[in-house]
Amino acid sequence: MCVKSLKWLTACVFLLGSATTAQAAEIETEDFSTRTYEAVKIDTGLLGTSERFRFDSGLTFDYPDAVRGIFVTGNSAGGERFASLVNLVGNTDLNAMVIDVKEDMGHLTYMPDEDSPLAEKGIGTSLIKDPRAVLKQMEQEQIYPIARVVVFKDSQLAQQHPELSFTTGGQVWENRRGEAFVNPFMQEVWDYNVEVAIEAAKLGFKEIQFDYVRFPEGFERLGEELDYSMGDYAESNLDPVQRRVEAVTDFVAYAKEKLQPYDVEVSVDIFGYAATLPEAPGIGQNFSKISKNVDVISSMIYPSHWTSYFGIAKPDLEPYNLVSEYAKVENKVLSKLEEAPTSRPWLQDFTASYLGSGNYKRYGKTEVEAQIRALNEQGIDEFLLWNAGNSYSPGVDYTPE
Repeated sequence: MCVKSLKWLTACVFLLGSATTAQAAEIETEDFSTRTYEAVKIDTGLLGTSERFRFDSGLTFDYPDAVRGIFVTGNSAGGERFASLVNLVGNTDLNAMVIDVKEDMGHLTYMPDEDSPLAEKGIGTSLIKDPRAVLKQMEQEQIYPIARVVVFKDSQLAQQHPELSFTTGGQVWENRRGEAFVNPFMQEVWDYNVEVAIEAAKLGFKEIQFDYVRFPEGFERLGEELDYSMGDYAESNLDPVQRRVEAVTDFVAYAKEKLQPYDVEVSVDIFGYAATLPEAPGIGQNFSKISKNVDVISSMIYPSHWTSYFGIAKPDLEPYNLVSEYAKVENKVLSKLEEAPTSRPWLQDFTASYLGSGNYKRYGKTEVEAQIRALNEQGIDEFLLWNAGNSYSPGVDYTPE
């Protein structure tokens, strides 16, 4: 374990130990416009029972029988399309929405309140004019709300603070799509994203889903070409691959610990192929290690995103077979964990025409149902559907036998 991890663990033990008490004290709640903290007892094993604060957003959501959700952009959540998406969920067996809170370029999809620590960062937008009203509507409809927080892909933070990013020739490095990343080795980056997650929890989201919890693709090569700090990880004796794995894993564990008082589930999106390897060497994702530190693991297993794999030459043409074979592998990996998280993969509800003629098919009701059925047959009942434009296939049976 690296120096950063030891310092974090020591601090946690100290705080829990100092909080130990024989019985819960009467603590006056602090009002945050119907949102309150309240004292709760938690069992900390050898440390005994300790006081900890739990945040109450004032909204009530029950965890569904099994989460069946769709992705919703800030534009959709704050615009006219939201009503139709609510109707889609209300009229089908869908029951959840993953809503962009911090999107792919690093902006918030709403304007934080003036007294929010996020206000001074200048990353707010007006895509969702009243996120609290959106969540209240979801509460009324009992649509389980998940906040998507994009972590290490963040052009906004990278440009504001190049020292927290990767640079080349004194300029912030960007990938071929013009996207910049911030440095997973840096504690400041961790705290920045945890701050966003905490605010999402205070708004009323019941789950924080961290996306892009990784280094840039190809970092096994880029790491030797770019300039960046390794923070406390510079003192690690691990090889470069394991340092990256440790940094990514440590962030997930750190974020989960910081979010405990807010009564939210924590989930992480991860590349599907990470479950098929000991670890993804460039990006620092170790499927098992991340899974040990989350409530939900969401592999992105879109058939279009695989090359020849599992003996399937053109995976996009065989959605059922691809998902079925992947699920078998994931089940094996998770079965080895003492406490496995809930599996909730991302499925494809879009057409990947960019693959070229003969390599893709048009996705609709049949293809979506095939993926869901493949999961169900392998004992996986939860899933999320991805369509970047939030235009989902009509007539889908989301609980096919």
